[in-house]
Amino acid sequence: MERTPGVVSLMFGAAQSAAIDESAFRLLYEATCQPLRAYLLHLCRRPDVADDILQETWCRYLLHRRNDMDESQTRSYLFRIATNLVHDRARSGMDAAIPEVLERGTTPNLETRLDIRSTLRQLKPRERELLWLAYVEGMNHEEIATTTGLRPLSVRILLFRARHKAAQLLAPRNTPGNTPSAGSKRFA
Repeated sequence: MERTPGVVSLMFGAAQSAAIDESAFRLLYEATCQPLRAYLLHLCRRPDVADDILQETWCRYLLHRRNDMDESQTRSYLFRIATNLVHDRARSGMDAAIPEVLERGTTPNLETRLDIRSTLRQLKPRERELLWLAYVEGMNHEEIATTTGLRPLSVRILLFRARHKAAQLLAPRNTPGNTPSAGSKRFA
């Protein structure tokens, strides 16, 4: 995605005025770029869109960064920027999802493989987002709240519901040999 010269010069001016330490920035970038890109790929499922949003995330971080944040706060701030950009693009209808196509010659073995991707697709975007931040990024409720703009108690409740829904979707279906017995039912 090409940037206009005005944005580049604005970023350069902001970088100079904030006196960015290049080695500190490089360490921050190396520590957060891959997890942030993986998160974006998970949310939008398109590498081109994820890369555009990742680039925009770093631009916005450089323009609006605060020097009073520690490493954890900075990481949450970057995820918050990325999350907001994904939501903005989704609201604008800018990126239509492209259906995933299996590679030629591959056939899924449904009996031996558990397809997490298809299960996650059945969840709402907010549920996928919360599960990703909690279990892939390892964020606690406070960090997730900072990233998503929710309250920590809301995160706790919504994350519980998302886990419960995912567990239901992953549970084995009732098959002819795997039906619950009539004796196991309690009073109706």
